[in-house]
Amino acid sequence: MALRITTLAERPDFAATLFDMDTTWPEFALNDPIADLFYPFATTTHSEHVLVADDDAEPGRLVARGCMIPFLVSGAELPDDGWDGVVRRGWLTRERGRRPGCVSALEITVRRDLQGKGLSALMLAAMRDHAARLGYAELVAPVRPNLKHLEPHTPMSEYAFRTRPDGLPHDAWLRVHVRAGGKIVKVAPRSMVIAGTLEEWQRWSGVPFDRTGPIEVPGALTPVHCDLTHNNAVYVEPNVWITHPLT
Repeated sequence: MALRITTLAERPDFAATLFDMDTTWPEFALNDPIADLFYPFATTTHSEHVLVADDDAEPGRLVARGCMIPFLVSGAELPDDGWDGVVRRGWLTRERGRRPGCVSALEITVRRDLQGKGLSALMLAAMRDHAARLGYAELVAPVRPNLKHLEPHTPMSEYAFRTRPDGLPHDAWLRVHVRAGGKIVKVAPRSMVIAGTLEEWQRWSGVPFDRTGPIEVPGALTPVHCDLTHNNAVYVEPNVWITHPLT
Protein backbone atom coordinates (compact mmCIF):
# COMPACT_ATOMS: atom_id res chain seq x y z
CA MET A 1 0.00 0.00 0.00
CA ALA A 2 1.43 3.36 -1.08
CA LEU A 3 0.12 5.51 1.74
CA ARG A 4 -0.21 9.26 1.19
CA ILE A 5 -0.41 11.22 4.48
CA THR A 6 -1.10 14.95 4.48
CA THR A 7 -2.84 17.48 6.69
CA LEU A 8 -6.53 18.17 6.32
CA ALA A 9 -5.55 21.78 5.56
CA GLU A 10 -3.77 20.45 2.47
CA ARG A 11 -6.60 18.08 1.56
CA PRO A 12 -9.82 19.94 2.41
CA ASP A 13 -11.73 17.54 0.14
CA PHE A 14 -11.65 15.07 3.04
CA ALA A 15 -13.44 17.43 5.42
CA ALA A 16 -16.97 16.38 4.52
CA THR A 17 -16.29 12.66 5.08
CA LEU A 18 -13.65 12.82 7.83
CA PHE A 19 -15.87 11.13 10.40
CA ASP A 20 -17.81 8.85 8.03
CA MET A 21 -15.05 6.24 8.02
CA ASP A 22 -16.05 2.82 9.37
CA THR A 23 -14.16 2.37 12.65
CA THR A 24 -14.08 0.15 15.72
CA TRP A 25 -14.74 2.92 18.25
CA PRO A 26 -17.41 1.76 20.74
CA GLU A 27 -20.58 3.84 20.68
CA PHE A 28 -20.22 5.08 24.25
CA ALA A 29 -16.83 6.61 23.45
CA LEU A 30 -18.53 8.87 20.90
CA ASN A 31 -20.67 10.39 23.64
CA ASP A 32 -18.00 12.09 25.73
CA PRO A 33 -19.38 15.64 26.12
CA ILE A 34 -15.91 17.22 26.12
CA ALA A 35 -15.39 15.94 22.56
CA ASP A 36 -17.77 18.65 21.36
CA LEU A 37 -15.04 21.20 22.10
CA PHE A 38 -12.86 19.64 19.39
CA TYR A 39 -14.63 17.56 16.75
CA PRO A 40 -17.11 20.16 15.46
CA PHE A 41 -14.10 22.39 14.76
CA ALA A 42 -11.65 19.72 13.59
CA THR A 43 -12.22 20.42 9.90
CA THR A 44 -11.87 24.19 10.25
CA THR A 45 -10.00 25.59 13.23
CA HIS A 46 -7.84 22.50 13.71
CA SER A 47 -7.33 21.40 10.10
CA GLU A 48 -3.57 21.98 10.37
CA HIS A 49 -3.50 19.50 13.27
CA VAL A 50 -5.49 16.74 11.55
CA LEU A 51 -3.71 14.16 9.39
CA VAL A 52 -5.52 12.27 6.66
CA ALA A 53 -4.32 9.29 4.67
CA ASP A 54 -5.34 7.65 1.43
CA ASP A 55 -3.52 5.34 -0.96
CA ASP A 56 -2.95 4.83 -4.67
CA ALA A 57 -5.39 1.93 -4.85
CA GLU A 58 -8.32 4.09 -3.72
CA PRO A 59 -7.32 7.73 -4.12
CA GLY A 60 -9.73 10.06 -2.39
CA ARG A 61 -11.06 7.38 -0.01
CA LEU A 62 -9.94 7.84 3.59
CA VAL A 63 -7.68 5.10 4.95
CA ALA A 64 -6.86 6.64 8.32
CA ARG A 65 -6.98 9.90 10.27
CA GLY A 66 -4.97 11.33 13.13
CA CYS A 67 -5.98 14.26 15.31
CA MET A 68 -3.88 16.52 17.50
CA ILE A 69 -4.60 19.61 19.57
CA PRO A 70 -2.20 22.29 20.84
CA PHE A 71 -2.72 23.26 24.46
CA LEU A 72 -1.18 25.07 27.40
CA VAL A 73 -0.41 23.15 30.56
CA SER A 74 0.53 24.70 33.88
CA GLY A 75 3.30 23.00 35.83
CA ALA A 76 5.53 20.11 34.88
CA GLU A 77 3.02 17.29 35.41
CA LEU A 78 0.75 16.08 32.66
CA PRO A 79 -2.87 16.37 33.84
CA ASP A 80 -4.74 13.53 35.50
CA ASP A 81 -7.78 14.32 33.33
CA GLY A 82 -5.89 13.16 30.24
CA TRP A 83 -7.93 13.25 27.03
CA ASP A 84 -10.75 15.41 28.37
CA GLY A 85 -8.15 17.66 29.96
CA VAL A 86 -6.13 18.41 26.84
CA VAL A 87 -9.27 19.05 24.79
CA ARG A 88 -10.58 21.48 27.39
CA ARG A 89 -7.19 23.17 27.81
CA GLY A 90 -6.75 23.38 24.05
CA TRP A 91 -10.13 25.07 23.68
CA LEU A 92 -9.38 27.53 26.49
CA THR A 93 -5.91 28.26 25.09
CA ARG A 94 -7.39 29.20 21.72
CA GLU A 95 -10.33 31.17 23.15
CA ARG A 96 -8.05 33.21 25.40
CA GLY A 97 -5.58 33.90 22.61
CA ARG A 98 -2.67 32.34 24.45
CA ARG A 99 0.33 30.62 22.92
CA PRO A 100 0.22 26.82 23.35
CA GLY A 101 3.36 25.23 24.68
CA CYS A 102 2.41 21.61 24.03
CA VAL A 103 0.69 19.49 21.46
CA SER A 104 -1.21 16.32 22.24
CA ALA A 105 -2.33 13.45 20.07
CA LEU A 106 -6.06 12.79 20.44
CA GLU A 107 -6.58 9.79 18.22
CA ILE A 108 -5.21 7.67 15.43
CA THR A 109 -8.01 5.81 13.71
CA VAL A 110 -7.60 3.28 10.91
CA ARG A 111 -10.50 2.12 8.73
CA ARG A 112 -11.95 -1.12 10.09
CA ASP A 113 -11.10 -3.27 7.05
CA LEU A 114 -7.46 -2.15 7.07
CA GLN A 115 -6.61 -2.74 10.71
CA GLY A 116 -3.73 -5.04 11.55
CA LYS A 117 -1.61 -3.90 8.59
CA GLY A 118 0.75 -1.59 10.50
CA LEU A 119 -0.96 1.63 9.43
CA SER A 120 -1.24 2.94 12.99
CA ALA A 121 2.54 2.94 13.32
CA LEU A 122 2.88 4.86 10.05
CA MET A 123 0.31 7.41 11.20
CA LEU A 124 2.12 7.82 14.52
CA ALA A 125 5.42 8.41 12.73
CA ALA A 126 3.73 11.01 10.51
CA MET A 127 2.20 12.67 13.56
CA ARG A 128 5.60 12.90 15.26
CA ASP A 129 7.15 14.40 12.12
CA HIS A 130 4.33 16.90 11.71
CA ALA A 131 4.50 18.02 15.35
CA ALA A 132 8.23 18.58 14.92
CA ARG A 133 7.64 20.64 11.75
CA LEU A 134 5.19 22.78 13.70
CA GLY A 135 8.01 23.59 16.11
CA TYR A 136 7.13 21.39 19.08
CA ALA A 137 9.91 19.68 21.00
CA GLU A 138 7.60 16.96 22.26
CA LEU A 139 4.38 15.18 21.35
CA VAL A 140 2.34 13.89 24.26
CA ALA A 141 -0.52 11.41 24.11
CA PRO A 142 -3.15 10.11 26.55
CA VAL A 143 -3.13 6.65 25.04
CA ARG A 144 -6.03 4.19 25.17
CA PRO A 145 -4.43 0.72 25.36
CA ASN A 146 -6.12 -1.48 22.81
CA LEU A 147 -6.21 -4.71 24.84
CA LYS A 148 -7.13 -3.29 28.24
CA HIS A 149 -10.84 -3.90 27.59
CA LEU A 150 -10.09 -7.61 27.97
CA GLU A 151 -9.14 -6.93 31.61
CA PRO A 152 -11.63 -4.34 32.85
CA HIS A 153 -10.96 -5.10 36.53
CA THR A 154 -7.17 -4.82 36.31
CA PRO A 155 -5.96 -1.44 37.61
CA MET A 156 -4.45 0.66 34.84
CA SER A 157 -1.50 1.37 37.15
CA GLU A 158 -0.67 -2.33 36.89
CA TYR A 159 -1.62 -2.90 33.25
CA ALA A 160 0.23 0.11 31.80
CA PHE A 161 3.61 -0.95 33.13
CA ARG A 162 3.32 -4.69 32.41
CA THR A 163 6.07 -5.83 30.05
CA ARG A 164 6.99 -8.83 27.94
CA PRO A 165 10.27 -10.77 28.40
CA ASP A 166 11.90 -8.44 25.84
CA GLY A 167 11.10 -5.42 28.01
CA LEU A 168 8.49 -3.95 25.67
CA PRO A 169 4.94 -3.24 26.90
CA HIS A 170 2.49 -6.11 27.07
CA ASP A 171 -0.17 -4.03 25.30
CA ALA A 172 0.15 -3.86 21.52
CA TRP A 173 -0.74 -0.17 21.11
CA LEU A 174 1.53 0.91 23.97
CA ARG A 175 4.24 -1.19 22.32
CA VAL A 176 3.85 0.73 19.04
CA HIS A 177 4.38 4.00 20.89
CA VAL A 178 7.45 2.78 22.76
CA ARG A 179 8.99 1.35 19.60
CA ALA A 180 8.47 4.75 17.96
CA GLY A 181 10.51 6.42 20.71
CA GLY A 182 7.79 7.17 23.25
CA LYS A 183 8.09 6.81 27.01
CA ILE A 184 5.30 5.72 29.35
CA VAL A 185 5.14 8.41 32.02
CA LYS A 186 2.06 7.94 34.18
CA VAL A 187 -1.57 6.96 34.26
CA ALA A 188 -4.28 9.55 33.60
CA PRO A 189 -6.86 8.09 36.02
CA ARG A 190 -9.84 10.14 34.78
CA SER A 191 -8.96 10.69 31.16
CA MET A 192 -12.52 10.47 29.84
CA VAL A 193 -15.75 10.75 31.84
CA ILE A 194 -19.02 9.72 30.21
CA ALA A 195 -22.30 9.91 32.11
CA GLY A 196 -25.74 8.92 30.89
CA THR A 197 -29.13 7.65 31.89
CA LEU A 198 -29.66 3.91 32.09
CA GLU A 199 -31.61 4.06 28.83
CA GLU A 200 -28.74 5.86 27.11
CA TRP A 201 -26.19 3.34 28.34
CA GLN A 202 -28.36 0.45 27.22
CA ARG A 203 -28.56 2.03 23.78
CA TRP A 204 -24.84 2.74 23.59
CA SER A 205 -23.74 -0.70 24.77
CA GLY A 206 -26.53 -3.22 24.24
CA VAL A 207 -26.07 -4.23 27.88
CA PRO A 208 -29.06 -4.29 30.28
CA PHE A 209 -28.30 -1.80 33.04
CA ASP A 210 -30.61 -3.55 35.47
CA ARG A 211 -28.66 -3.62 38.72
CA THR A 212 -26.77 -1.17 40.87
CA GLY A 213 -23.00 -1.64 40.88
CA PRO A 214 -20.19 -2.14 38.38
CA ILE A 215 -21.31 -3.22 34.90
CA GLU A 216 -18.93 -4.66 32.32
CA VAL A 217 -19.47 -3.10 28.89
CA PRO A 218 -17.84 -4.41 25.68
CA GLY A 219 -14.95 -2.13 24.74
CA ALA A 220 -14.81 -0.37 28.11
CA LEU A 221 -11.46 -0.34 29.90
CA THR A 222 -13.07 -0.35 33.35
CA PRO A 223 -16.56 -1.23 34.60
CA VAL A 224 -19.32 1.37 34.31
CA HIS A 225 -20.84 2.41 37.64
CA CYS A 226 -24.62 1.96 37.54
CA ASP A 227 -27.09 3.53 39.99
CA LEU A 228 -30.66 2.29 39.57
CA THR A 229 -31.99 4.57 42.29
CA HIS A 230 -30.88 7.71 40.50
CA ASN A 231 -31.23 6.42 36.92
CA ASN A 232 -27.69 7.11 35.84
CA ALA A 233 -24.44 5.37 35.01
CA VAL A 234 -20.95 6.86 34.87
CA TYR A 235 -17.88 5.60 33.08
CA VAL A 236 -14.46 6.91 34.10
CA GLU A 237 -11.79 5.78 31.65
CA PRO A 238 -8.12 5.79 32.58
CA ASN A 239 -5.54 6.31 29.86
CA VAL A 240 -1.75 6.18 29.78
CA TRP A 241 0.37 9.28 29.28
CA ILE A 242 3.18 8.76 26.78
CA THR A 243 5.69 11.41 25.80
CA HIS A 244 7.50 11.47 22.45
CA PRO A 245 10.66 13.65 22.40
CA LEU A 246 11.07 15.15 18.94
CA THR A 247 14.53 16.68 19.15
